[in-house]
Amino acid sequence: MTDAAPGGERGAVTGGPGDEQPVGIDELLERVRSGYARTEAREAYDAARRGAALLVDIRYAALREKDGLIPGALVVERNELEWRLDPWGSHRVPEATGHDLRVVVICNEGYASSLAAASLHGLGLRRATDLVGGFQAWRAAGLPVTAPPGPPGPDALGPGPGSGPAQ
Repeated sequence: MTDAAPGGERGAVTGGPGDEQPVGIDELLERVRSGYARTEAREAYDAARRGAALLVDIRYAALREKDGLIPGALVVERNELEWRLDPWGSHRVPEATGHDLRVVVICNEGYASSLAAASLHGLGLRRATDLVGGFQAWRAAGLPVTAPPGPPGPDALGPGPGSGPAQ
């Protein structure tokens, strides 16, 4: 059954499990973030270097091409994240070794990664977290970033007209 608000707007579904009112994104972020400890950039870097955490970059390709990559981070598009990291899933990556895996999800600024980490918690990855401030905080902390690929050089497309031996 659906509540109708004054003016005919539709509200939250009621009468079932999870009888909740709609929330805005700020409140949703606050709720999901209260369920786990978020990670600062230096802590994530140190944990990854010790092999104690898997860094997962969910930024879309255009941002990775613009800003570069975090060396050693697993790149997984956001829309594939749950399928790739579910240890029981048939489409999992080799790094998805078990539910006790510590995953640090990284987006551009630390918002989408919070929702992604909460989704991983729903799959039983209870040690999943996200990076406060995302990739931008990582870079601002002076942590390693692989430069984005530059534009192709003049020889990338092969020799141009008139570049063969003189006749």
